[in-house]
Formats: sequence, structure tokens, C-alpha cells
Amino acid sequence: MEAWRILATVLLAVPGLVGVAIVMALARDRTGRPGTVTVAGLVSFTALAVACVLTLTVLPVPATWALAGGVALMVSVAALVS
Repeated sequence: MEAWRILATVLLAVPGLVGVAIVMALARDRTGRPGTVTVAGLVSFTALAVACVLTLTVLPVPATWALAGGVALMVSVAALVS
């Protein structure tokens, strides 16, 4: 496994976990129901896990870095808005 894939996965996972927490907080604010918060957290964490596995294994270089940068940008904007 190449070192750049590991670095890109770490740069995807760290803001991605913050994004999962933001999604769960927004679900709690909107509904107030614990079941909805749990489902939102599981769906977003599963999507993050799939993206990390794809980053580690099959995605080409431009797609990997675009995904990592896009997630970091979206989480930064979501953190500033909320």
C-alpha cells in the first residue's frame, strides 16, 4: 500500500468523523428523537467507512485527493454554519 493512500485516508477520516458528529447533532436538533440520531449516525459513518476503504484500495489519485479535500471543505463549512 502506498504512503499517499494512507495519508489521504487519514485526511479523509479525521474531518469525516467530525462530520458524523455534526450530522448527528443536526438530526438531534431537528427531530429530538434518539432513533433518528442513531440512524443518521450509522448512515453517515457507513458512508465514511466505504469512502475510506475505496480510498485505500481502488480510487485513482485525482479522485482520492478530491474526495479528501471535498470532505474537509464540507465539514469546515458545516462547522462554521452550525
